[in-house]
Amino acid sequence: MHDWPAPDSGELPTPELIAAWVALDIVPCERIPLWAAHWLVQGYDGEALRKLAGSSGADPHEVRDILPAALADCTAAIPDSDAAAAQVAFTKLARMHVDNRATERWVLDKVCEIVARSGYADSVVALPLGQIFDIEDEWGAGWGRTEQQLAHEIQNACRAQLATDHEPFQVGGRLL
Repeated sequence: MHDWPAPDSGELPTPELIAAWVALDIVPCERIPLWAAHWLVQGYDGEALRKLAGSSGADPHEVRDILPAALADCTAAIPDSDAAAAQVAFTKLARMHVDNRATERWVLDKVCEIVARSGYADSVVALPLGQIFDIEDEWGAGWGRTEQQLAHEIQNACRAQLATDHEPFQVGGRLL
């Protein structure tokens, strides 16, 4: 997720989204200290969060070692399963698309990255956005449905993903 959010977008990922990325093993370690500094400005606080915000991000092992405690300082629990983590990430992708901040193709690319990192877990593929991962081969390959038809399928999957956002998931021993 090194390009999400775009560095020049001004968008700041929430601690909950980063916790999901930790569970999915897609954390852009070099960007985390800056986000941690922003979380401090937003009012989160704690020793680990301050330490993370003060690190350079050059050592991914250091960031990964500090990150769980820093997320706990932000009251963000790391999801207990790939499905719970993907639910958080997919819902954010769907919201970005509906808000015209992400194209269908970009959403598809991120979904494919998450599904692949989960090892194509059935529980991740079963989510509304997870179900679109297999249309990547069709996109721009010159066979199958048109790009417009594929874009429409992604739009529908985004709407369905947002409709499931109310369903509870177990994260850190608590229901979300």
